[in-house]
Amino acid sequence: MFGRESIGHGAALESTAGSVVDIFCGVGGLSHGFVLEGFDVRAGVDVDPSCRYAYERNNHARFIAKSVKDIDADFINDLYTPGEPTILVGCAPCQPFSTYSRKRSDEKWRLLAEFGRLAHEVQPDIVSMENVPRLRTFQRGKVYNEFLDTLTTSGYAVWEGVVDCAAYGVPQTRKRLVVLASRVGPIKLVQPTHGPLDQVTVRDTIAQLPPIPAGGRDSEDPLHCASGLSSLNLKRIRAAQEGGSWRDWDDELVADCHKEATGRWYGSVYGRMSWDAPAPTITTQCNGFGNGRFGHPEQDRAISLREAALLQTFPMSYEFLPPDQRCAIAPTARWIGNAVPVSLGRVIARSVRRTLLENGYA
Repeated sequence: MFGRESIGHGAALESTAGSVVDIFCGVGGLSHGFVLEGFDVRAGVDVDPSCRYAYERNNHARFIAKSVKDIDADFINDLYTPGEPTILVGCAPCQPFSTYSRKRSDEKWRLLAEFGRLAHEVQPDIVSMENVPRLRTFQRGKVYNEFLDTLTTSGYAVWEGVVDCAAYGVPQTRKRLVVLASRVGPIKLVQPTHGPLDQVTVRDTIAQLPPIPAGGRDSEDPLHCASGLSSLNLKRIRAAQEGGSWRDWDDELVADCHKEATGRWYGSVYGRMSWDAPAPTITTQCNGFGNGRFGHPEQDRAISLREAALLQTFPMSYEFLPPDQRCAIAPTARWIGNAVPVSLGRVIARSVRRTLLENGYA
């Protein structure tokens, strides 16, 4: 069912670099980065069964609808291909650590400890974890430092750092915390590929798509659809400049909450993207004009799901839903916003491959 011959809807890729299991896989952004770099992605594990179609269709790997708390080392080890280097990757749900989150006591942070438990029990050759930078300071670093301690006491050489995704060709001002851990030798992230003058921009990424109105859908691309706007928000976005926000508006358009002292800090909401700069971080609410700087640079609407997916560096060929299923905007935006950008996945995969090659494992 999951033969490698049709990955990417094109020529076959040789999977000789290592055997990968992806924890908290979602719809497969991180896995797809490894797939495109020629790794043997065996399975993705996620508690959300709605991610199954996209994950299996595009990565030709098994999707397992389970909580990480319900799996053990034997379960993971049975998924790997015998004789190949073993790689465990994942991005624990980041909402508890995000600056956008108000749920400071959210129990989801414990999932990172479960990921550390699996790394300790499975002892794969390589471990990679990706998350939001605030994880470093969440609960004064306790959660993160316990995770790092689990890796180092399990015999891993560890590299960690906050990565500017735009420096690796992702068209977003997205900063992510990346951990790489190796039992086969030293490991670190490959060098950046893009400088400040050659970053991939919003124009580079979405300008070729046909225009659609707020609430509209493209007849040829079901994913190219946008949320509707109220009459008030339509007036607001028409008043917003490219790269601007609610600060550009006449006073009668500004929401009452933004007139208060505390609301004046939220300068990036109700904003338009800039054509010739990377987009802001794509979130699970990227379909909403009022949720961030998610307005299209010139069309009077929020970005479409297709535009969000492209800004997350998913290929145009990536299928999120079966062809006969109508696209629902909110759940699809959640899948896209929760994903690791595919291009960042490729950077992590290249870093893993280099370490394996340098130590005679691939």
